[in-house]
Amino acid sequence: MSTDHQRYSTENQAEVIAAYAAAKNLEIVRTYADEGRSGLNIAGRDALRRMIDDVQSGAADFSVILVYDVSRWGRFQDADESAYYEFICRRAGITVQYCAEQFENDGSLSATIIKSMKRAMAGEYSRELSTKVFAGQCRLISLGYRQGGPAGYGLRRHLVDEHNERKAPLRRGEHKSLQTDRVILVPGPSAEVEIVQRIYRLFVLQCRSEREIAAMLNAEGIKADLGKDWSRGLVHQILTNEKYIGNNVYNRVSYKLKRKRVVNPPEMWVRADGAFDAIIEPDFFEAAQRIVAERSRRFSDEELLRMLKDFRTAKGALSGFIIDEDEDMPSSSTYRHRFGSLVAAYSLIGYDPGRDYRYLETNRMLRLMHPDVVERATSEIRRVGGSIEIDPTTDLLLVNGEFTLSLVLARCFATAAGSLRWKIRLDASLAPDITVAVRMEPDNQRERDFYLLPWIDVGSDTRSLRLTDHNGIGLDAYRVDDLTPLYHLAARFKLGDAA
Repeated sequence: MSTDHQRYSTENQAEVIAAYAAAKNLEIVRTYADEGRSGLNIAGRDALRRMIDDVQSGAADFSVILVYDVSRWGRFQDADESAYYEFICRRAGITVQYCAEQFENDGSLSATIIKSMKRAMAGEYSRELSTKVFAGQCRLISLGYRQGGPAGYGLRRHLVDEHNERKAPLRRGEHKSLQTDRVILVPGPSAEVEIVQRIYRLFVLQCRSEREIAAMLNAEGIKADLGKDWSRGLVHQILTNEKYIGNNVYNRVSYKLKRKRVVNPPEMWVRADGAFDAIIEPDFFEAAQRIVAERSRRFSDEELLRMLKDFRTAKGALSGFIIDEDEDMPSSSTYRHRFGSLVAAYSLIGYDPGRDYRYLETNRMLRLMHPDVVERATSEIRRVGGSIEIDPTTDLLLVNGEFTLSLVLARCFATAAGSLRWKIRLDASLAPDITVAVRMEPDNQRERDFYLLPWIDVGSDTRSLRLTDHNGIGLDAYRVDDLTPLYHLAARFKLGDAA
């Protein structure tokens, strides 16, 4: 179940299943329940995955699986997915019976047709619900209300009632408790507001770069949101987010039905201008946007190559690091995106670095990406109620004071035959309880999937793993599409009082 405010609560399902078992003279020996989990995909469905593993490994001590109805496998967008899981059970000699359906799951033509329809209807229900929820969120955005996410540096979330009267501020991690309440953004502490305004002055009036501003704030001991050090990206986010002039903007990025994130063009954004109290003057904000746009304007291929050639003449050598350190040059990622790689751009201007530096460039980019990946993981663990500490010496993460976590990015490379490979190094000296290995896509710019590798299972046998597209159940059992299972492991739940 994804929520307990419905007939599909696990308690209701259990009652119906128990009554069905009694009527059929069946004994319930084990229960698999995914409480509070979405049925859109199997990621995070720990109980379902455990049941399938028990069936496939022969560890199942039962001969019948009782399911409330067809949709409880999941509201998958591909109706064949739930059919596949049922087929796995039947292939192992275990029958599946539906307790709240009006048909016998006996393999007859009518049962097969009805199940196919219900699987398609389950997926369609999710699509319709997603559309309705999105429409409701867009309406609330247009009325000036905040829809999820942290407020950001210099701002705070504040509750208002159905009459738009302010009630109370919300601390990080707190949520509204009344259906009629809404959330707006208000200016934060005056010290933070002053820092935001100072960033704009430095950028617009003194022509300081984002990197220079970040270095200046760090040198003064001023911390960013969540006590983090300032970075070029954090400063850039403040300089480009319209919430600082009071605009409420939504749907910049879509993540519907748990599919891949899609960056939407501006014409698809939903907005309400002047929804919040501004802490930056609109004219000042527009001046900053003109500077950003000029720095990131699209150069032609010829302009990019001419700039690279002149830059090489001035510097004597080229590398991604040297290019990115110069504020007047397009970033190295611009050259990678336009020409496929830095090496390809080098060859077009007749520059030979003397050896193949592609892997060095890739490793450098992965090192730059690593803090962002760690930050996303730590933020999500804290959001679900877990605690996390980072050891400054080893960079190991201590989750809930219970287990250590190491996060590594695995570079993708192709063999001479064109096959993809990933090498994951396990830190034998630190022996983290879980190593989260992020497999990158072939371009090494995007995350492909994740492996949650327990040290007790894999660390004692090897110090590195060499992965292919398919690695067998021994390793792929640890593969997940996203880190939802990790967050579920780190989550904390309140327990009721014992009688």
